[in-house]
Amino acid sequence: MTRIFITGDTHCDRDWEKLNTRSFPEQKKLTKDDFVIIAGDFGGIWAQDKTDEFIIKTYDKRNFTTLFVDGNHENHDVLAQYPEEEWHGGTIHRISDSVVHLMRGQVYEIGGKTFFAMGGAESSDKWCRKEGISWWTGEMPSDAEYEEAIRNLEAHEFRVDYIITHCAPEDYLYSTEMDIARRLNKLTAFFSELITGRGIEFEGWYFGHYHEDTDFGKFHCIYNRIVEI
Repeated sequence: MTRIFITGDTHCDRDWEKLNTRSFPEQKKLTKDDFVIIAGDFGGIWAQDKTDEFIIKTYDKRNFTTLFVDGNHENHDVLAQYPEEEWHGGTIHRISDSVVHLMRGQVYEIGGKTFFAMGGAESSDKWCRKEGISWWTGEMPSDAEYEEAIRNLEAHEFRVDYIITHCAPEDYLYSTEMDIARRLNKLTAFFSELITGRGIEFEGWYFGHYHEDTDFGKFHCIYNRIVEI
């Protein structure tokens, strides 16, 4: 039986201690047929240097296959250059033998469950970053990616088991005490439209981005915890 876990941002090698064997002992019994999904800000595709190489090689050595949606803190220009292939019913970027980027707007069938993946988010700290060096305009989806998402969800009658994103729908943000004004954007509005306008059905919606571990109904903000579904 396939086992699937979801966790939050790893930020290159700065927040990946949660995936070591002490914090995540379950991995000792996993195989490459099991999966850990990172809900954005993977950070292993960044400067195309030895740190990137070390990170990807480290994930390849682990007992599971690593999947991730992109967050805002990725090198989106480089990420887009990786080869695309069909995988579990959707399109992916193949990073390495066992590191896979779940592309925006895709629906995958993994372990008998369906997953809608839609990465991307808007950086609130662009003022202290440099375009093309530490943030990229590709952090937000294009019109084509929004259209691809709708097409794929229509093919599944807007019913999936799980939704994996980096940022949250506005419905979740309004239910929290977060600084709403700087967190609302076209992508959070798109996610809310899926709920209120399209009536999307799902068992659980998982996202990172906000560096919190909180739950609100079917919405799950994850950062340090690792959740098995």
